[in-house]
Amino acid sequence: MDLHVLNMFVIAGGTLAIPILAFVASFLLWPSALIRIYYWYWRRTLGMQVRYTTHDDYQFCYSCRGRPGAKPSLLMLHGFSAHKDMWLNVVKNLHLVCVDMPGHEGTTRSSLDDLSIDGQVKRIHQFVESIKLNRKPFHLVGTSMGGHVAGVYAAYYPSDVCSLTLVCPAGLNITTENAFVQQLRELQETSAVDKIPLIPSTPEEMANMLKLCSYVRFKVPHQLLQGLVDVRIPHNDFYRKLFLEIVSEKSRYSLQENMEKIQVPTQVIWGKQDQVLDVSGADLLAKGISNCQVELLENCGHSVVMERPRKTAKLIMEFFSSMHSAANNKKHD
Repeated sequence: MDLHVLNMFVIAGGTLAIPILAFVASFLLWPSALIRIYYWYWRRTLGMQVRYTTHDDYQFCYSCRGRPGAKPSLLMLHGFSAHKDMWLNVVKNLHLVCVDMPGHEGTTRSSLDDLSIDGQVKRIHQFVESIKLNRKPFHLVGTSMGGHVAGVYAAYYPSDVCSLTLVCPAGLNITTENAFVQQLRELQETSAVDKIPLIPSTPEEMANMLKLCSYVRFKVPHQLLQGLVDVRIPHNDFYRKLFLEIVSEKSRYSLQENMEKIQVPTQVIWGKQDQVLDVSGADLLAKGISNCQVELLENCGHSVVMERPRKTAKLIMEFFSSMHSAANNKKHD
């Protein structure tokens, strides 16, 4: 979720040419500011432009690169409590759109908003229509909660999507109960919503969340952990509300309930050591979606996009290219 910022030392200390004393002072006093600088720097370096669009009085924030061309565009949906910048450096040289999901980062947060999976799918469709992304079918990518939304979107709006990539998506009735699921069950029984592992409030809880979401173990300085927490704390009440909504009976298994309606070629990518959503979910999707291929990554946890960005990009682009080539060949037959 927040693994990108572990590269911050290299960037802030050298590439950005910040004097070393100023960097040290900033790191000690304002670690959260450096995190924001990190994302700003990489957006600028990669040519990603931040834009806004509205549907009625609802504002969407997104970043994009390139323009629609002969090849389909890519729409990327991030996971729970993340934001559009998690996709930085994953996919290049195509028309790429990364949107902040409802209530996240620069997209409107409203107490009246429907945060269920169905509600989020409808909001993303409003976004797609507002920027006219569906003038021709696009490739849709989603991870975790975003994968849940992406899969249901493909089922609800089949004419919008030409192909689909789901990265360790939520929304499946996985019978294998790992320690995380068992902990959630205990929290539900005690109504201890302030202890959800994916919503840290202290540096120690942030360290535990990083261990939960990633297979690779990082030694993260306390100041950086504090910065990551400082960025998130103002949003934690919203994250709790959202989390309870997406694990409710209405939303919990929406992807599984709709997967047989997905008709487009689908790619599933999953980390074998995922401690949040068990990798057995990949087999459920392979059996439930008619045209589905599965890629399992060794030594990789739930934060696939963060832990294995190059491998993830390579798999998505190979799948995307094969689908595009096949479509072109059919046109010329």
